[in-house]
Amino acid sequence: MGVDLGELFTREPCAFEDFKDRVVALDGYNILHQFLSSIRQRDGTPLKDSQGRITSHLSGLLYRTANMAAAKIHPVYVFDGAPHPFKARTIQQRRERKEQAEREWKEALEKGDLEKAKSKAQQTSRVTTEIIEQSKQLLDALGIPYIQAPSEGEAQACYMVQKGDAFAVGSQDFDCLLFGAPVLIRNLTSSEKRKLPNKQAYTTVHPERIRLEPGLQKLGISREQLVDIAILIGTDFNDGVRGYGPKKSLKLLQEKGNLENALSTIAETDVSLTSEEIAVVRKIFLEPAITKEYSLQWTKPDSSAVIHLLCDEHQFSRDRIEPILENFSSLNQVTKQKNLFDF
Repeated sequence: MGVDLGELFTREPCAFEDFKDRVVALDGYNILHQFLSSIRQRDGTPLKDSQGRITSHLSGLLYRTANMAAAKIHPVYVFDGAPHPFKARTIQQRRERKEQAEREWKEALEKGDLEKAKSKAQQTSRVTTEIIEQSKQLLDALGIPYIQAPSEGEAQACYMVQKGDAFAVGSQDFDCLLFGAPVLIRNLTSSEKRKLPNKQAYTTVHPERIRLEPGLQKLGISREQLVDIAILIGTDFNDGVRGYGPKKSLKLLQEKGNLENALSTIAETDVSLTSEEIAVVRKIFLEPAITKEYSLQWTKPDSSAVIHLLCDEHQFSRDRIEPILENFSSLNQVTKQKNLFDF
């Protein structure tokens, strides 16, 4: 998802301990998609309860949030609102890729190729309205705050860091840098081990931190130019110019200063971007739709509500859930409120 700008920025190794007593704004949709993709059985089937309802997201949300709480990290989840109309093409393409992956998953299962089956199954994950509502219900029961963004969840999370209400954005998506995240933390909610593609081997996954301003200074560009680079590559909101990846686009923007000057050096037959489209996509990243009204409050978990949701409704083991709830006791009761009158 988003533009892969990772090769342009330094990724600093970090650990949970680095974020003790810090507020981290988590890209909810991105993280739920991660849980649904990675938490699966050997043949690629997601975790399900006795009624066939998917529970991978609930398992990931409980255990990974508990890990953060035990480290005294104060998480707040931010969920996507309505997508921008320019994202319709990307959404349709993703839908088509998932449908193709589902067909290939079934074919691999029929052939008994479990490794390929799981790989294809991971590409079929869908974050549905029901999954989001169940996730919010669990967060309420755990005493963990969440915010409903008016549009892109990562844009809202970035705004909260810019305003000092959170220390960093937690997401796998490099688009957070385009939205202006001063600090982006990747792999914060990932499993500690990740299988290497097409190999019976695993690699250890550690959290990594990317700082926007030092990165821009090293590249010798502004955030506005970074957005222009992304538009040239292609974003969720526009098609890019064929043949232009991060490094080639960076070099051109460094030489030409802005996207309009850069495009003037490229053959017109290779460019489908219009000036109106460029203006809209720039505004999406530089002036995103956000809300200034939100409240951040971490409270003691409602154990009975958690047990009812996970154990009574979805058949999680009570013996495994009850000890996990103790992790949340490490979070102090902290309240942060923002409204229009605070700005």
